[in-house]
Amino acid sequence: MRALVTGCAGFIGSHLADSLLADGHEVLGIDCFNDNYRRAPKLANLKRARDYDAFEFVPIDLARGDLHDVVEECDTIFHLAAEPGVRSSWGDRFELYVRNNVLATQRLLEAAVAVPHRRVVYASSSSVYGNAAQLPTRESATPAPFSPYGVTKLGGEHLCSLYRDNHGLETVSLRYFTVYGPRQQPDMALHRFCRAAISREPITIFGDGRQRRDFTFVHDVVAATRAAATAPDVPSRIYNIGGGSQISIQRVLELLAGIASTPLDVRFDRSEAGDVRETSADTTRAAQELGFRPSVSFEEGLREEFEWSRERARAPVERRFTRAGSAR
Repeated sequence: MRALVTGCAGFIGSHLADSLLADGHEVLGIDCFNDNYRRAPKLANLKRARDYDAFEFVPIDLARGDLHDVVEECDTIFHLAAEPGVRSSWGDRFELYVRNNVLATQRLLEAAVAVPHRRVVYASSSSVYGNAAQLPTRESATPAPFSPYGVTKLGGEHLCSLYRDNHGLETVSLRYFTVYGPRQQPDMALHRFCRAAISREPITIFGDGRQRRDFTFVHDVVAATRAAATAPDVPSRIYNIGGGSQISIQRVLELLAGIASTPLDVRFDRSEAGDVRETSADTTRAAQELGFRPSVSFEEGLREEFEWSRERARAPVERRFTRAGSAR
């Protein structure tokens, strides 16, 4: 396989690129280093991939770059590039979400249509469900986003469907449920919690801590994403990808205190707009058609993220890349 991975310097995208390369595939990685968090950690995410001759990096902004050549070079497209985050999708920043989640997706699909026999695996989100009426939630549930971010991810799904139905493009959409693990974005809850536990700083919880999430370890997400690219007879399908570990934030903090061997200074603040009370994925379809079965327990995954956070706190991020993202 020669795979195109958009958002290759991000959290999930970099893990996906590493996994493909380790198994002997070629990867053409795209990233524009948007400003949702610092550039240095994203460059560090590419460190392992750059050790492979089979990895090529191209800095392109999907919303305005010429995508035809990069799509033509690859036989599979993994579209993970996005503007992430529920809380920051309100207000003036919404324009960036429309640009990077909707317009960028449309332009990539448009380029893919021009090259036959390309499958697009689109990274969607459980945020499309909002406050789901039924838990665990099946893919057949009517989407009802509770945040602007969820609206844009659902918009990407609809675009995939449009290009499939009108142009015959093979697309598969994956609704990821609360992905966590090493390289997680700095604004995500578990990253913040681990960092605060290491530095002995206060941890702020938005809400009462009893909200529950279906946490999914990043390596399980990568396995599901790769399966969606090769499984037969799945184009046009939508799949929930969840870890099967519906855990309250209070329980997360209890486990983290044990892993860190230190009491945590937890403080509570009001819930923020867009936060849902509970998520839980019905992954029956993914199990039957993709062979997806999460293999990492939440406590095991949390420990791995904590150890990564501790190592990262000990050593500064390497700065051995040029502004264009190429190694010196």
